[in-house]
Amino acid sequence: MKAIIPVAGVGRRLRPHTHTQPKALMHVAGRPILGHILDELVAAGVDEVALVVGHLGEKVEEYVRGRYRIPVHFVEQAEPLGNGHAIYVAREHLDGDGVLIIMGDTIIKADLPRVLALRESAIGIQEVADPRRFGVVEVSDGRVRRLVEKPEVPPSNLAIVGVYLIRSPRLLRDCLERMVAERRQARGEYWLADALQLMVEAGEPMRTFRTTGWYDCGTPEALLEANRELLRSESLAPPRVDGSVVLPPSFVDPSARVEGSVVGPFASVAEGARVTNSVIRDSIVNADATLDGVLLEHSIIGEHASVVGRAARINLGDSSEVELG
Repeated sequence: MKAIIPVAGVGRRLRPHTHTQPKALMHVAGRPILGHILDELVAAGVDEVALVVGHLGEKVEEYVRGRYRIPVHFVEQAEPLGNGHAIYVAREHLDGDGVLIIMGDTIIKADLPRVLALRESAIGIQEVADPRRFGVVEVSDGRVRRLVEKPEVPPSNLAIVGVYLIRSPRLLRDCLERMVAERRQARGEYWLADALQLMVEAGEPMRTFRTTGWYDCGTPEALLEANRELLRSESLAPPRVDGSVVLPPSFVDPSARVEGSVVGPFASVAEGARVTNSVIRDSIVNADATLDGVLLEHSIIGEHASVVGRAARINLGDSSEVELG
């Protein structure tokens, strides 16, 4: 089974981090977002991946090639024209008897082996209180009848979570090409939901499946919430750190140095980070960051950033330095 993963989004709501780091490589609960996604796919039996890259795509390629051995293809989306356009530029990979599409900006938990065994196309969904912010499906007699992207008046409360099993890849390719040729856009973007609607109208049988977890990572607040939920659900055993205390649920990379500190609960400390004489809770500390003499809560510290001083709440980008007097 092949998977297509769009990771070209610039992540404006996660700035300043995404000025220097692709959104898909933002660290959460011990791994980048993309690491969570790829690990799930490989475990489910996906054996080939096409990644649609854009902003800082070379960093995505370096990360993936350095950690994964399955065949990976990289396709550039030169203009950010929507998730439908992202799949359109990768349409040469829509072949065979099935393709899994999964968006690269959210972490989804589902029974993927069961999903991949389905013989019909299927869309992952979850009930939400306000579906106007999402793509929405309308279901009748167990089949998808209509898909609408961010509707003013939602036809249901079933939000599309960003994972799709396509059993007729060639038909989707034709529908994407038709969508672009006819310039079927909304708010200046091409939406995958519109191409899928064309598939339904062409007679493609399509069902839905429920997900057990759906973690949005699009804002600092959402990233920290995903970090909390994933640390809690994965039940990681707290590492032993001599001279410090790690309160579960937390993650500390084996290569990080923690001295005279209290880490957690809900803290994630990435590789190469150094934490001394500090208290860190409900925070994400990215690779090679340095913290000394601080109390941090609800904070995100970028790669190679340095924070020295006192108690604070910080959203600090890569390679920055702050001294709190």
